[in-house]
Amino acid sequence: MKEKLSKLVNVYKKYGFIGFCKKLYAYIKANYMDKISFKVMFNKNKYREEIKNILKNNQYNRIILWRSSFGYNVPLFQRPQHIANNLAKNKCLVFYEVTTMTDKVKTIKKHSHNIFLINFNNKALNKLLMQELKRQDKPKYVQLYSTDWKLSVENIKDYMSNGFGFIYEYIDDISPELAGTKNIPQNIIDKYDFVMNNKDVYVIVTADAIEKDVIKHRGKVNLAFSSNGVDYDFFKTFDKNYKFEPEFENILKKKKPIIMYYGALAKWFDYELVKKLAETDKYSIVLFGIKYDESFDENLGNEKNIYFMGPRDYKVLKNYAKHADVLTIPFVINNITLATSPVKIFEYMALHKPIVTTDMPECRKYKSVLIGKNHDEFIDKIAEALKKEKNKKYIELLDKEAKENDWSMKANAIIDLIKKDEK
Repeated sequence: MKEKLSKLVNVYKKYGFIGFCKKLYAYIKANYMDKISFKVMFNKNKYREEIKNILKNNQYNRIILWRSSFGYNVPLFQRPQHIANNLAKNKCLVFYEVTTMTDKVKTIKKHSHNIFLINFNNKALNKLLMQELKRQDKPKYVQLYSTDWKLSVENIKDYMSNGFGFIYEYIDDISPELAGTKNIPQNIIDKYDFVMNNKDVYVIVTADAIEKDVIKHRGKVNLAFSSNGVDYDFFKTFDKNYKFEPEFENILKKKKPIIMYYGALAKWFDYELVKKLAETDKYSIVLFGIKYDESFDENLGNEKNIYFMGPRDYKVLKNYAKHADVLTIPFVINNITLATSPVKIFEYMALHKPIVTTDMPECRKYKSVLIGKNHDEFIDKIAEALKKEKNKKYIELLDKEAKENDWSMKANAIIDLIKKDEK
């Protein structure tokens, strides 16, 4: 309960009173009111047949339930959706948990081949699904993020007792900042402890620091490395007719090199570094993203040369990034960023843009990434990166490293881990 109250306080700070009321109503409706579905209760045969028809499809080798509160149609199209898409392409039937606040799915809806969006909060529908899955002899798995605070250990044990394998994606440092709460939610801690003491669980790690933590607790059994990645082909085309808003057009007219970042604006963002870069008066610094916490408003005001553009949908963001001269990740080095595999660097690679980051271990792995170990060096690397903008060999390196980190390969690492135990 304390964690939920802490989360509500953060939502109030982020969205104000009216925004808070809207989100609170949507949350209560999705998590409590929508649990009882008379539509399903009075039409059980209809929904049972729908589920049976889905399961009759023979074009899959295994069934995966994605159970984490990361809706499919949220503007931040990231690892969950990319992994689900690529699992589906590799003969996995994926039932992806929606959040009704973003996906507008009250029951079940086909999204694409082998991907079905499903409202697991709908108790009657969930019960029907589980009854039909019990009749299936194909391998079945429940998959979730280490940051999930919804499912309990008891929920996981119940799945496992019904023949499901458990895939635990350990994707970030376990921290309250990432959870958006004052303290780490107990459900997150409980699941972490369960996983570290149960070698039957399949663990997927995204960074070296996380992998070391797992090995320390349970060795290398049922462990696979799968960093974040990129949909390479998606970043090869752009909307030629995309209409930019006047604010961005005005930035382009300034003719200063554009240094861009897109992603969360949070406590791990190095605001002081960005302000120092702006003070050189050489660049237009453009920031896209959500204010994840109160840190943005506490650190940035109306500084000259810094332009906050707010969030953009994943599908259109690349049209803005195309106009950047250098793409950056200016993060503070702490426990969170030491264990972070930034999705952005792989997208930056596919965009063929020079990349400058602070000294994150997962960024050091790639030759195309210029690393600034301190503020002065970061600023120097920006100048160095600008000289590489049209360097043919450097662009070829960016392209090579992007292709090597396509999401298809990240999903294959998961499949290779679990299929070794499949009959």
